[in-house]
Formats: sequence, C-alpha cells, structure tokens
Amino acid sequence: MCGIAGFVNDEPIDVKCPVLKRMTDIIAHRGPDSEGHHVDEHAALGFRRLSIIDLRGGDQPIYNEDHTMAITFNGEIYNYQPLREQLIALGHEFTTKCDTEVILHGYEQWGAGVLNRLRGMFAFVIWNSATNELFGARDHFGIKPFYYATMNGTFMYASEIKSLLQHPDFVKELNTSALKPYMTFQYPALDETFFKGVFKLKEGHYFTYRNGTMDIHEYWDPAFGETRQNLDDLVDSIDDTVKDSVAHHQIADVEVGSFLSSGVDSSYVAAVARPEHTYSVGFGKGTYNESKQAKELADLIGLNNTSEELGEQESFSYFPQIQWYLDEPDSNPSCVPLFFLSKLASQDLRVVLSGEGADELFAGYIDYGVHTRSKTIKVVTRMLTHLPAGMRHAIARWCKGKTFHGAWHLYANLAPAEESFIGQAKVFDERESEALLTPEFRNAPSVHDIVSKTYDRIEGKGLSEIKKKQYLDLHQWMPGDILLKADKLTMAHSLELRVPLLDTKLMAVAEKVPTKYLINDENTKYAFRQAAARHLPKEWYDREKLGFPVPIKKWLREEQYCKQVRSMFERDFVPRFFDQQALLRMLDDNYAGKTNDRRKIWTIYTFLVWYDIYFIHDGSKPEPLDMSAAA
Repeated sequence: MCGIAGFVNDEPIDVKCPVLKRMTDIIAHRGPDSEGHHVDEHAALGFRRLSIIDLRGGDQPIYNEDHTMAITFNGEIYNYQPLREQLIALGHEFTTKCDTEVILHGYEQWGAGVLNRLRGMFAFVIWNSATNELFGARDHFGIKPFYYATMNGTFMYASEIKSLLQHPDFVKELNTSALKPYMTFQYPALDETFFKGVFKLKEGHYFTYRNGTMDIHEYWDPAFGETRQNLDDLVDSIDDTVKDSVAHHQIADVEVGSFLSSGVDSSYVAAVARPEHTYSVGFGKGTYNESKQAKELADLIGLNNTSEELGEQESFSYFPQIQWYLDEPDSNPSCVPLFFLSKLASQDLRVVLSGEGADELFAGYIDYGVHTRSKTIKVVTRMLTHLPAGMRHAIARWCKGKTFHGAWHLYANLAPAEESFIGQAKVFDERESEALLTPEFRNAPSVHDIVSKTYDRIEGKGLSEIKKKQYLDLHQWMPGDILLKADKLTMAHSLELRVPLLDTKLMAVAEKVPTKYLINDENTKYAFRQAAARHLPKEWYDREKLGFPVPIKKWLREEQYCKQVRSMFERDFVPRFFDQQALLRMLDDNYAGKTNDRRKIWTIYTFLVWYDIYFIHDGSKPEPLDMSAAA
C-alpha cells in the first residue's frame, strides 16, 4: 500500500524535482518506508511506499526491460503470482518479486486488457517515455482513490488531493456546486470534488493522457441479473468464494490482522481468516460500544482481541485532523471511530482485513426495504411485489405520505427504485438545503440529476427494485463514502486496509443471487448470513445491522460540545454559505431537546471545519484541538 502523485508538463527537470518532492512529502503517511521518483523532460512520477510484499525489492518506480516504461502503483494484486508465471512464459523479464511489476509487464503484453486479469485493489500510472503517453487506472470497485486535474497547462494526479495543492500550477477554488448535494448525501456526491477542477477517476475506469488530451474508458461494471439457483448451492458458492477471497487477501510478507465489530460482515471475515490479532473500539459502556460483543465473539471462536474505549474530548479534539486526512468533508459519524480504530491497529500491524462490501453485494441495508418488524406486513408486501409493475407502483404512490404502520415499508418495496431511493445517506431534503443556503450555493445538480445517471445505465434490464438499489450504492455510496473514508483514515496511520468481501470473484456470485435470497421475511442479506452461519454463532450471523454507533446525539446536547459547534457556526465566514441565524437556532433547539437535528448539525459542522482548514487556513495538517478551554 502506498501513495502516488505526479504530473505531466514540459518544465525543466530541475524545476520538476522539488515540486514532485513536495507532492509526495505531504502524503508520507501513506508510505513512510521509502520514496521514489521518475523525472524526465515531460513527466514526473512520485511514490511513497508502505512495504507489504517483497520488502527489500519492491521500491518504485519500476521499469520495463528497456526502461521506456515506468510504473507507480498504490494497492495490492492478489493473483500476481500466477500472472507473473504466465508473463515469464511469454518472455518477460522480472527484476523484483512484487505485484507491481506484474501490472507493468501485463500492460506491455495485453494493453488495457490487463485490468480485467487483475484481482485486487489498485490505482496506478504507467508513463511511456517513447510515446509520451500516460496510462492510468482505478480498481473495479474504487477501493483505492485517484484524483486528477488539468491546470495552467499541467496535468496532475495523486492519491490524495492535498498532493495536488502543492503544485505551483494548482489553482485552489471552491466548487460551489458541491455543497448543496453534500448536504443531502453527507459525502462528496459529484465526480468533480469540492476543489473546482479536481476530479475523481471513477471506479472500473482507465485513462490515457497524451498531447494534452485525456481519454477515459470504462473497463468493468457489475452485471446484475436474476437466476433460479437453489439456496443450498448458492450458500455453498458464497462460502467457498469468501474463503478463497480471504485466503488471497492474506497474501503478504507481513502479519495481517483484522478489524472486528459486533456485525456479521467483519465477524465472518475474522472467523475465516483466524488472524493473530483483531481490533475493536467503542464509546462508553452502553449501546454505542460494540467492542464488548466483539470481545465475546473473539473469545468464543478463539481469537485475540484488543479493544479501546473512546472518549468524547479525544473525538472532538482530533476531528479537524480527521477532515484534513479525508481531503473533502464527510459527515458520516463513523469516520471518528474508524480513525481511532486504525490508530489502535497500527501500533502492532501494517495490514488489516475488514468487512466492507457485503451490504452492497448481498443487500444488507434496511433502506433496501425493511421498515417494519411485522411478519404479516412483510408477507403481504412480498405477495404484492409479484403484481404487474403498474399496479405495484400505483399502490406505492397511494402509500406515500400515509402514516399507518407499514405504509413506508409498502412504499419502499413497491415503488420504483428511481423514485424512492437515493442511497444510504439522506440528511437534508433539497428544499431544506435551499432554505438554509445563500443564493450562490443553491444552483447545483439536483439529487435526481445525480442518481439518474446511474439508474439510466440499467434501464430496461429487468432488474428487481432491490438490485437497482444495490447497483446505485455500488456506484454512489460505496466509492463516495464507505471506501473513501476506509482508505483515507487507515492510511492516516500507515495502515493498509484489505476488503476481501469486495472481490470480483465474489461479485460474480453476488450479482446472480435470486432476489428472494437477498432480503426476505427473516432478514437482510439472507443467503450471505446462511453462509456466515457455518462459521459464527446465530447471535452474530443473524444480528441486525447497526453500523458504527457514534453518540453525536448525546454530544450535541452536552454544553461543552455544543459550545464547540456553536463557536464554529458563529465564525465570520459562515454567512457566505448559510443563513447564520437559522443555523444557530437549529443548534440551540436541538440542544434544548425541541428538535432532533443532530445529523444536519453534524453535516454542516463537518463542512465548516473542512473549509476552515483548506480555505481559511493554508491546508496544512491541524494540530489536535485543546478542549480544556471549551470545558
């Protein structure tokens, strides 16, 4: 696991070198072990290394046989060994034993076709000095980040936006279109980031850059469908593939541990992997602390577990630093415990496994259509899903806005996904955002504009409403929030996170699961849970999804922390974005218990903290706050 950064322009080499050094130094946390540079008349490629495979011989850049191509790579390729043998048989000569070199020679042999041969997570660039062409790609799911911009004649790229800010051709400007969608989605929802002119390369895409022109192409996309598999065969297939994927994700020349929560996903991974070390965190001693259940499971199945209880002051103290690492504002409360969980594990290890991806692949979210505990309502709703589409949709529209128990469950299951579902996060309604925002920030892509681009790709394919929702989350929520924070907040502590449930072979199994085995009257991700049942006690494989519980409701009704947020809401730059008095009323009413607007408050507070770091100040890493003054 590493960090990459670089640029293409025709500045002299002695001008390029110090710029590239600044770009890689700012992301040294991604690779504290070593650094490497390739600089010529037209390009500069930089690299920071966290040594995982071929500890002594895997330094980058790595070159092909005649030194006309150089690669820098962030990620892991889990099937690199058989690919290496195949390429050697085809006549390629290797100078290392690392996975990076397989991509380079694979590109020489197969061009962009190498991407569909790779099993792993990756973001990389290959510079061809003979043709002055840059080739780059991001992995199938978007596990690893890749940002790019073209400014003042320079094409620049990096694993983190903060690297781009170090380039003298970079123009730092706020993307005014990003704020309004963020208020609904809680994370950066556009391809263009909060920094105007900076874009994310989408998951499953590659690009070529030559003579000032960037061409982007898709190489992979999930192919959801419907089959008639029987449950036993399906469960066999899921479990066999999970075990195979976990084994591949444990390939390393260093120890591989695992995160462990009270949920089925990380528990399944840890139970199969059986690492020497697992790690858990939680807040206090009540419902916000999953570490107790994680420790119980570890004891039951014979695993070592290290846990830590998180404090409120510590959480607020490090919150600005968390947003600095993220590059863009993300108000998902789980960012806070993930930061400290990563810090805890990094004291012992360089690599951990985690359970991200199962909810998207196997339909684990209650927002896919579980809004009642009534078995009767579930059964009736399931029967109604077999009606012709027109009748289903008519019933759904009749239920919309009704208040009887089961109305929302009926609507969510019978309405077209395109009308009823925007993904896993919804904080502000658009009308609420517009009422709070100043005119400058109201003109932005609508929620419908954003999600319809994804829904349009699967129009007419006959997918169930659940599978449409999965498809949207795989392209919106997962790369935009879940994987972004997973990468940035583990790498903040020089820790590599591996996600064996986000694997192309497991995706091939998941995309064909019959809808009736995704969510049924018993639970979400039903077939996946049956596979996990082969390794876990019922209390764990059948447990409802909790997420990463964070006590922001409690925090925002405690004087010390409410004051901390209020001091930010009162800053003189806030009226540029928001109706400041309306913000303060929202905060005070929530503190007094008149309303419960904690997610809205947290989302705005997050944005303002981020903006303060990157625009009011110079974008340098903030020190932890002194919370004693607010006490």
